[in-house]
Amino acid sequence: MQRSGSGWFETFLNSHINVSSNGEIFSVGRRRTNVSSILETMDQVYNLDWFSSASKNECSAAVGFKWMLNQGLMEHHEEIGEYFERRRVSIIFLFRKNLLRRMISVLANAYDKDAKALNGTHKSHVHSATEAKILANYKPRLNITLLIPELKIMKETAAKAITYFRNTRHIVLYYDDLVHNRTKLKDVQEFLRVPYRDLESRQVKIHTAPLSEQIENWDEVQEELTGTPFQWFLGKNSQIQ
Repeated sequence: MQRSGSGWFETFLNSHINVSSNGEIFSVGRRRTNVSSILETMDQVYNLDWFSSASKNECSAAVGFKWMLNQGLMEHHEEIGEYFERRRVSIIFLFRKNLLRRMISVLANAYDKDAKALNGTHKSHVHSATEAKILANYKPRLNITLLIPELKIMKETAAKAITYFRNTRHIVLYYDDLVHNRTKLKDVQEFLRVPYRDLESRQVKIHTAPLSEQIENWDEVQEELTGTPFQWFLGKNSQIQ
């Protein structure tokens, strides 16, 4: 899903000399207009090393791309699943455990598309603490009525995706774990069957403060989630009752 650390994670992958991830290819609408265009687009990506010169000086042991769940993947999961099995594609599911923090990131990113706080330009990812601080200044106000229903939809969508592709070779990662435990990147390299390397990224995390400092109507959000299965999203700020 968007704002789950996929851009950050992909920079780690592409820092590996034998890995080539080609970005969010299905963000272009015409590539996902129907299942035929989806399969044709995937063929082009997976055949890149055969028809074009290598982008790196070493051979590519793993070639892939980033695919958001709302970009045709769920609607055509049966045909895509068959394609994955036929071409022996592997899946790295990257989700975010704290869906409330993801919500904050989504709203802040949407706001900056209009506000363009960084010298009149919009940036979804930043490479300096100064830029991160500027973007983190915005504190969204959450719609309390839709809060729990939207959190439920996010959780259910992730679970459904794993169910749809349970027969495809896959690994499930969580952004939250990667942030606190970089050894997870070793698990990823083992999964991709590539030589181990120290992976790196220049991206800087934008929202690092406690949620109480990032949400305008924090008291309302805390009251709404307390006593629900989503209470733990509040972090150390929550009052256990």
